[in-house]
Amino acid sequence: MPIRDDLTALFDAERAARKLHTALITQARAELVPELAEATRQAQAMTDEAEVSLRLARIAVVLGDLDGGDVVDLLIDILGSASPEARIAAGESLEGLAFDRFKEVALGVERAVKRLPKGSPALSELPFLLAEVGEPGCVKLLGLFLKLEDADAVASAIEAVAELGDPAAIPLLAPLERDARQVQLEEEGGEGERVGLGDLAHEAREILEELARSAQQGGPGRAEPRAHDGKRGRGSR
Repeated sequence: MPIRDDLTALFDAERAARKLHTALITQARAELVPELAEATRQAQAMTDEAEVSLRLARIAVVLGDLDGGDVVDLLIDILGSASPEARIAAGESLEGLAFDRFKEVALGVERAVKRLPKGSPALSELPFLLAEVGEPGCVKLLGLFLKLEDADAVASAIEAVAELGDPAAIPLLAPLERDARQVQLEEEGGEGERVGLGDLAHEAREILEELARSAQQGGPGRAEPRAHDGKRGRGSR
């Protein structure tokens, strides 16, 4: 098939997808959300990775145009999937909801910390999402992740605290500076390195203390983390 015909077919498919998306989100919420939940469960049970990614990513986009605690829970479930594409889509939808309805997302995050199993990718993804949202309540939520047994989730929360740049989080880091647990940070283009949570917490505290001093002197109020630019965070970090 000529390239031009392929492009036309692609545009037609996109047009149809947008039309169906609009039709779905105008359905009665009481019927739509349970159907999306069932579709999510069915997709997660599949063994074809490409099909899982396709379905979960599209479901996440639809959920992003809805609201409610059940919607947030579904998006967090997708954020915990093995598919990077699906995690990216779910993260973007959650971020959009958080900017518009932060309390709903915050409550969903609190539920996630309690209900998700150790090792769930969502526990390592959510801290970075909170850092991007940057609402005042994010520090308190990140504190919940800092107390988890999941070392990778704790490491993500430490990095997110540093990225958020709020000195109010300094007391939350103190208990971790003697934490001997280690995590693997995957560096771009390399194998990465093993880093202790205590070292990460100490570095994050130094960043926040530097920001506090800078704020007192009238300097900028936010800084980027100085090290460990690894593949952490939504989908690929």
